[in-house]
Amino acid sequence: MNQGMCFTLTAGLLALSCTAQADNLPALEQAARAEGTVNSVGMPDSWANWKDTWADLNKLYGLAHTDTDMSSAQEIAKFAAEKDDATADIGDVGASFGPIAVQQGVTQPFKPSTWAQIPDWAKDADGHWMLAYTGTIAFIVNKQLVQNAPRSWADLRTGSYKVSAGDVSKAAQAVNGVLAAAVALGGNESDVKPALDLYADLARQGRLSLANPTIQTLEKGEIEVGVVWDFNGLNYRDQIDRERFEVIIPSDGSITSGYTTIINKWARHPNAAKLTREYILSDAGQINLAKGHARPIRAEHLNLPADVQARLLPQEQYAKAQPIRDAAAWEVTSKALPRLWQEQVILHMK
Repeated sequence: MNQGMCFTLTAGLLALSCTAQADNLPALEQAARAEGTVNSVGMPDSWANWKDTWADLNKLYGLAHTDTDMSSAQEIAKFAAEKDDATADIGDVGASFGPIAVQQGVTQPFKPSTWAQIPDWAKDADGHWMLAYTGTIAFIVNKQLVQNAPRSWADLRTGSYKVSAGDVSKAAQAVNGVLAAAVALGGNESDVKPALDLYADLARQGRLSLANPTIQTLEKGEIEVGVVWDFNGLNYRDQIDRERFEVIIPSDGSITSGYTTIINKWARHPNAAKLTREYILSDAGQINLAKGHARPIRAEHLNLPADVQARLLPQEQYAKAQPIRDAAAWEVTSKALPRLWQEQVILHMK
């Protein structure tokens, strides 16, 4: 059904496909039940514990679900290519892709009932996108190989361990790791020289590792200190051995980004998609994400069960973490970063 078309589902009930705000949840629920299905992209069971959310939506509202996993760019391209033949209702994309989806005109807005508790930096003013969970650049430290774990970017300079930054030529995690180091050391989205200087220093010392910090390399003992998203680090730690690894947000600063749902402008099940977003941003949906090591965007407003809280890092570790403040400048810098990395860091590898 095209956005902008409202029609009678049952006697006296209008479909809410034109509604951009959760001002009548019982009616939204009834309309979603009538649709009966929600099809997602980029929201597989194994990522951020989506499986519990899909199970809840089925149990509570009778929504059947299917997912096709794909990248953020592929999701947007799919929405644009299929249009009225839409096979997807909702997707989950990286923060930088939310505005891109809006620019390409493939989304429809919906503000959940918890809208006011989502920080302004983490949402589109019209409700086309809003982060449901965040990732903050962290260190994952193999305590069996590192005696004195670094607590800050500044600590990295004086350690005796190798630091694995990841693939700065193409991995978003690694690229954001450079920005996190930059802002901690006095730089910003336009100036990543402080981070490049740090990594160049590590390269000259023979302490920069090009090994990618993944669950496989961590398990094999190939990573001493890795630069990763906090939710990846916590997931790796818990899958391998909680006692073997420590995950730390650098005390002198870091970068926080995240992931947002986008609702397909041409969704066949628009009300089911909106109810899905409503549930994801509810207390129960946010707790489901936390169970998957993803930090809920409404973390400060939740009373997480003790066992779920234990899956996350303490809030105080995030005191110096900040969102990307100049997205336009960062877009320019990040495109130049692979060349700068080669010229100013890799050049010094021993």
